[in-house]
Amino acid sequence: MVNADLLEILRCPVCVQEKSGELRLYRESWLICTRCGRKYPIVDDIPVMLIEEGEKWMGTAEEALPVPPPEP
Repeated sequence: MVNADLLEILRCPVCVQEKSGELRLYRESWLICTRCGRKYPIVDDIPVMLIEEGEKWMGTAEEALPVPPPEP
């Protein structure tokens, strides 16, 4: 499980440049940007905050996201 303090400060690396870039936790395995919808996997309790990784999952519906996420 990702530390709650870390979750409070993490932001979408794309949206934080223009807006707040807030993320919400989904099924303890994904961070989803509330603005753009990029989905960042959490692998071995470490959020993978690479822009290309977030974009890879943008077209996937939340309920279709694999739990646990595959390693990048």
